[in-house]
Amino acid sequence: MDWCTSAGPNGRRAAVLFSACLLGACSTLQKDRAPEGKIDISSIPDAVPQMEQRSKYGNPDSYEVNGQHYYVLNNSQGYFERGTASWYGKKFHGKRTSSGEIYNMYAMTAAHRTLPLPTYARVTNLKNGLSVVVKVNDRGPFHDNRLIDLSYVAAAKLDMLSEGTAPVEVRAIDPYQVEPAGEISVHPVTLKTAETAATAIQDELPPRPELPTTEETSQYFVQMGAFSEQKNAEMLRSAVAESEQNGDVHILQSSAANGSTLYKVRVGPLTTREEAIQLKERLAAAGISGPHIITE
Repeated sequence: MDWCTSAGPNGRRAAVLFSACLLGACSTLQKDRAPEGKIDISSIPDAVPQMEQRSKYGNPDSYEVNGQHYYVLNNSQGYFERGTASWYGKKFHGKRTSSGEIYNMYAMTAAHRTLPLPTYARVTNLKNGLSVVVKVNDRGPFHDNRLIDLSYVAAAKLDMLSEGTAPVEVRAIDPYQVEPAGEISVHPVTLKTAETAATAIQDELPPRPELPTTEETSQYFVQMGAFSEQKNAEMLRSAVAESEQNGDVHILQSSAANGSTLYKVRVGPLTTREEAIQLKERLAAAGISGPHIITE
């Protein structure tokens, strides 16, 4: 089976490695367990989003596991989805992940079926509101009802070890939003740096200068999320419509380069950036997480 589209010895080596790692991931059906003893999870910081090259392993255009085809997203920009999280621990500690990195159950990492490797994402436990930032560097979980597999320590920080699973929200973090201050970026949202338990909370990055725009020719939208399943987008659209009754809440369907579809929930168009900023603040105050401004 061809796991990777690249040719030559390096491509075959990547395919063999990816296949072997997927075989390991499939064995999560067997019993996994936590390490013996207790650890101080407050001393382990969240993953810090940074610019990284796309891994040469674990990123085929598509692959197949147990007869199911999966299509890797071309990029993670705007990805947002809700589903069930599980975790994996001691059984895979020290083994190679799909990206080629070694799995460390004490690191803030995760596995996802279609996000490009690596991707940084914020995962929020919808039962208790706890939130962490992880680096997605592996493939899985290969259960129909699971969205993401978390490392042991990431699951511990979300307080989901005892139940084994939890309803979560997964939101990809755009690395451009955590560039050093002073650089120009087309992304107008400044992301807060990850909070580190047992250490001082880092100050929010100062806003970076934005590219000049002409309000007469620009339109502004506030986007709340992007989903691979339309039903999840419809649920968010309904929630936003209830809190923002005067706005034009709609779903924009877009196609990625690999043929996959994303359903983006937006409000707009708005004529000025000030309107968009005010709307973004209202949505955040209403409990709609992560709205950001799009300029077209």
